[in-house]
Amino acid sequence: MPGYLIAMIEVTDPKGFEEYRQRVPPLIAAHGGRYLARGGETEVLEGSLASRRLSIVEFPSMAQAKAWWQSPDYEPLRAIRERTAKSTLVITEGL
Repeated sequence: MPGYLIAMIEVTDPKGFEEYRQRVPPLIAAHGGRYLARGGETEVLEGSLASRRLSIVEFPSMAQAKAWWQSPDYEPLRAIRERTAKSTLVITEGL
């Protein structure tokens, strides 16, 4: 079953975040992931969403999504994201 990563990000340092934005897509692809949505226009229909940037990434499985997030290659990029943005990342199992 596929695993979906949903990232809700509020960028606090746009200049610093740019490195993350450019370097993360090849790493996601290397782990079998593909973007379904990435930072486009978002409209809240119900409830609230504090973040202004939303990405959805499909991985072949939840295990591969976790492997990407836990990978040594992603660790320095995660540090950049944590320094330049407020984030909530979740993974969910697909159908």
